[in-house]
Amino acid sequence: METPSYIKSLLIPNGKKPTGRRVWSIDLETVWLPFLTATNTMGDTHIAPDALGAPLRLNYNQDGSVKFSKSGRPVIAVSKEIAQNVRLVRENFVAGLQDYANAVVTENPDGYKAMVEMAGKAGEPILVTDRRNLDKAMLERMEEAIAEAEANAEAHDKTEADTDKPKSKGKVAVPA
Repeated sequence: METPSYIKSLLIPNGKKPTGRRVWSIDLETVWLPFLTATNTMGDTHIAPDALGAPLRLNYNQDGSVKFSKSGRPVIAVSKEIAQNVRLVRENFVAGLQDYANAVVTENPDGYKAMVEMAGKAGEPILVTDRRNLDKAMLERMEEAIAEAEANAEAHDKTEADTDKPKSKGKVAVPA
């Protein structure tokens, strides 16, 4: 079996790094809109022109008022039609990757098994080191938390002891 060219092309860096709004971690303006406009042009999709023309929409609450995030910014979302088509592409993309992996396992089970074993052995030292470092970091954090809790308790005890002391500097008021 020869690797299909579309799979090979997925593994070649192209140097372009989009910086706009992302949908499924892919730039909306430079990737999704041109792609979906092209599919509409060719008759493969039938996305409403307003969804392509205004893909980002202001969100509203059920009462019709503008929706704001906890940070106070208005909530902006991708139009439902664009989001649905992106979801469809994503699902088909995942299915294509799974089909390819299954085809390789079916046609070359020994090679696939050898690759899995080699990867497992190669990854073992990394997993051991990560586990050791995580255990050490968690222990250090626990010790810091305990020390902080003890310091807070001592400060609290000192504050209570200070408020229990008489404020008259040892003089006792005697009723007349």
